[in-house]
Amino acid sequence: MSGGIHQFTPTLEPSAVGFHALEVQRLIRELLGRSSEIFAGWVSAELTGLGRPYLDYGSAVASRPGDIMVYQMAIGSAVADFVADRSETLVLNYHNLTPARYLTAWEPGAAEAVTWGRRQLGELAGRAELAIADSSFNEAELVAAGYRATTVVPVLVDLEALGATVDAAADRRLAAAKRGGGADWLFVGRVSPNKCQHQVVKAFAVYRRVYDPDARLWLVGGSSSSMYWAALERFVDALGLAGAVTLTGSVPQGVLVSHYRHADVLVCLSEHEGFCVPLIEAMWHGVPIVALGAAAVPETLADAGVVLPFRGGRQPPPAVVAAAVRRVVTDGSVRDAVVAGGARRVEQFALERTRRLFADRLRSLEELL
Repeated sequence: MSGGIHQFTPTLEPSAVGFHALEVQRLIRELLGRSSEIFAGWVSAELTGLGRPYLDYGSAVASRPGDIMVYQMAIGSAVADFVADRSETLVLNYHNLTPARYLTAWEPGAAEAVTWGRRQLGELAGRAELAIADSSFNEAELVAAGYRATTVVPVLVDLEALGATVDAAADRRLAAAKRGGGADWLFVGRVSPNKCQHQVVKAFAVYRRVYDPDARLWLVGGSSSSMYWAALERFVDALGLAGAVTLTGSVPQGVLVSHYRHADVLVCLSEHEGFCVPLIEAMWHGVPIVALGAAAVPETLADAGVVLPFRGGRQPPPAVVAAAVRRVVTDGSVRDAVVAGGARRVEQFALERTRRLFADRLRSLEELL
C-alpha cells in the first residue's frame, strides 16, 4: 500500500501521550517504511517543529490514497470531529477519559471536555477500522462503546532516554534533605481530583505521626484543576504539614529523574488510571510501589508492588496505607522482593517489544485493506 500513516492528537506536549505519539511516529517510519506526520490542535513550545496544525492536513500537507489516520484519544477535541469527517482509514489509539464525576465539582470546564470526548468516542466507533487500547481496562471501554476490532498495546515509553538525564541541582537539593533523616514519599502525576493526592496526604500525616516524624512527601506534577490544587494546599496547611509536603508543579525531565533516584517509595492512591506510566517509571528506577488497586493500576502493576484493595469504591483507611508504606520502607526483604518484581515486570514494557507490537497491529490492518 502507498500513502502515509499520520497521527492526529488534541495536543502534542511533553506528556505520556505526547511521548507515545513521537515513538509511534518513529516506528511507522523505521519499521513500516511509511511517511508519518503528527497533526495537533495545539503544540507546546517544548515540541515546536514536531507537530503541524491539524487543519494543514489535506492542504499544505497533501493527503494521498492509502493514507491511514491514527487518532490519539484522551480528551474531547475538535480534532476528533475533523478525523470523523474524513474518508481515510482510521485507527483509534485510546488512552482513557477521566469520568466526569471526578471533575464536575472542581473544574466544570474539564468535566465538559471529557463528556464531549466520551460522546466522540462513541461517534468514532463506526468509523474506526481498528482501535488500540493501552490496557485491557481501556479495551473494555472500547468494546462497550461499540468498536468492532480492538487490541491492546501498552503505552510506548523510552525509559532509557527519559531516565538518562539527572538535574544536578535537584539531585544535590534532594540529597541534602535526605541527610536530615526520614523517608521520602513520592507521587507523580498531574494534580487532579481523580488522582486523589489528598488521600496520599492523609496517609502521610498518619505515617509522620506514628512512624517517622521526619518523613517528606513530594507531589510531582502540574495541575489540571486549580481549585483542587488550592484545596490541597489548604489541606496540607491545616494538617501542619507545610514544611513536609511539597507540590512541585510541572518539572523538567531531569528533575523528575532526580526525584525517582531519591524516593524511598512511590505511593499512588489514584482512583482512575487508564494505564499509569509513573508506575513503570518507578519500576525502572528501582523504587518500590504501594498503590491502590483501582481501574488499570492492578493490570499495569501486576505483582510488582503492594496493591491495596479498593472494595466498593472505597479508599483503605489512611492507617492501612501508612502501615503498608512503613513495611516496604523498613523491611529489607519486602523491599527487595517488591523492587525485584518491578524489575521483572518492567521488561514487559520495554520499548523494543511495544514498538514491535504496535507495528504488527498496523501491519495486520494493512493486510485487510
